[in-house]
Amino acid sequence: MTSSSSREVIVEADGGSRGNPGPAGYGAVVLDPVTGETLAEAAEYIGVATNNVAEYKGLVAGLKAARSLFPDATVHVRMDSKLVVEQMSGRWKIKHPDMKPLAAEAGRVFPAGRVRYEWIPRERNKHADRLANEAMDAGKQGRRWEPSDSTAALDAAAARNAATLPPAPSGPPGDATAGAARARAALATSSGSTTAASADPGRTGTGTGSGAWPGSVARPAAQDDGLFAAEEALTTPASGDFEAEAGAAAPAPAPAAQSAAASGQSASAASGQGWSGGPDMSAPATFVLLRHGETALTPEKRFSGSGGTDPELSAAGLRQAEAVAEALAARGTIQEIVSSPLTRCRQTAAAVAARLGLDVRVEQGLRETDFGAWEGLTFGEVRERYPEDLDAWLASPKAAPTGGGESFATVARRVAATRDRLTAAHAGRTVLLVTHVTPIKTLIRLALGAPPESLFRMELSAASISAVAYYADGNASVRLLNDTSHLR
Repeated sequence: MTSSSSREVIVEADGGSRGNPGPAGYGAVVLDPVTGETLAEAAEYIGVATNNVAEYKGLVAGLKAARSLFPDATVHVRMDSKLVVEQMSGRWKIKHPDMKPLAAEAGRVFPAGRVRYEWIPRERNKHADRLANEAMDAGKQGRRWEPSDSTAALDAAAARNAATLPPAPSGPPGDATAGAARARAALATSSGSTTAASADPGRTGTGTGSGAWPGSVARPAAQDDGLFAAEEALTTPASGDFEAEAGAAAPAPAPAAQSAAASGQSASAASGQGWSGGPDMSAPATFVLLRHGETALTPEKRFSGSGGTDPELSAAGLRQAEAVAEALAARGTIQEIVSSPLTRCRQTAAAVAARLGLDVRVEQGLRETDFGAWEGLTFGEVRERYPEDLDAWLASPKAAPTGGGESFATVARRVAATRDRLTAAHAGRTVLLVTHVTPIKTLIRLALGAPPESLFRMELSAASISAVAYYADGNASVRLLNDTSHLR
C-alpha cells in the first residue's frame, strides 16, 4: 500500500434539510481516487438545521474520517454545494454566524495546503446524498444511523462512471447551461445516441399553446449556491410594478453583464439548448406559476414583500382569483397546489383549490422578497429617503434593501432550493405554485440560464400564469410567460 505521506483520498460530502430549516442530516464518504473503492462512510441526523449547516457538518465529518485513515494524506473534496466550495476555497466571504465556526473547524482538520475543493453536479454526488437521506430517515424513526444499514455504496459505480464525464462549464451555474452540458456529455459517451428531435419530436424550447403543460417532474441541474458570480450593474430606473422587486427599474446591463448574456445565448445555441439529447428524454414535469391577485398596494406600485403588512386581496384581486380558478378548472391539468405562506397567495390558492377540489400545501420558500424598510413605499419615496441604498441595490443583485431586507441573490438561492425540493417531492405531477413576482421571475431566469438583470426585463401581471417544464436530462423549457387571457 502507498504510504500515507503520499496518499491522496477523495472526500465527497453532502447535507440536507427537509424544510430548510427542518430535520437535517449529513453524509460523507472517503474514496480511493484510483479504484473508486469506498474507504469510509459517515452520516448523522443533526436535528433541526439548514441545508448549509448540514453541508458544512458533512464536510467536517468527511475530513475527519479521512484523517483517521491517513493523517498525512492530501485530500480532494468534492461537493455539490457551490457555497461551501467557494467559501472553503477562500473566494467567497463567510458571513453567516452559523457557518463561521463550522468552516473554521473544517479548516483545522488538515493543513490548508493539503486540501483542494471542487464543485460537482448533484448527480455526481449520489453516494453522499444517499447517506444524508439515510441519516434523516433514521432520525425520523428516532434512531441513529448505522453503517450496517447503509445502501449508499450501491451508487459508487454510478458515481465513478459519472466522474469520467466532461466537467460542467465554468461560470455561474444555471439550469440551461448545466443541463445542456450533461446532455452533450451523454451524447459523447453513449453509443447509438439519437438526437432529441428524433427521440422526442414534440419537444421545443418554448411553447405557449394549449398543450404547453405536460406533467412529469425531474430534478433540475442548477445548484442552490453561487447564483451570482459577478455583480452586474443595474442602473436605469423606469416605470413598472414594484410590488415584488421594483420591476419598474429597467436597468442597462454593464459590459460584464452584456458579455455574460451574450455568452449564455451562444452556449445555448451551440449546444442546441432545448433540443440536446440525453439518456432520459421522458415527458417533462411542469410547474404552473401563478402570481397572486391584486392587493390595495398593487395598482399603487408599492414595495410589498414578506416583511410588511401582509395585505389581503382587494375586491379586484378576489375577482381575478375566481377568473384564474375557472381557467385552470377548464384546462384540467393541475394535480397539486402549493402556495406561499403570505395571505394574498393563500387566498388566491384557496379560490383555485375550491374549484378543483384540491388541498393547498404552504411552502415557506415561495414567499416574496423581504424589502426591509422599503415595504409599503413607492420607488420614488425610496429614492427620496434612501438614495444611496437604492443605488447600491440597483447596482448589484447582492445588495439588500435598507433595514436588513433580502438581496436578489439571497432570494435566488432560496427559490432554487425550494424548486429542487418540490421537483423531488412531486415527481410525475403537474403542480400549481401560487407565489409572487420575484420567485416566478427567478424560476424563469434560472430555466433560461439568463443573467440577473433579466429579472427587470419581464412583465408579470397580477393573477398571470407562467409555466416551466423540467426534463430528466436537466434541461428546462419555459412554456408560458405572463398569460392574462383569462382576465379579459
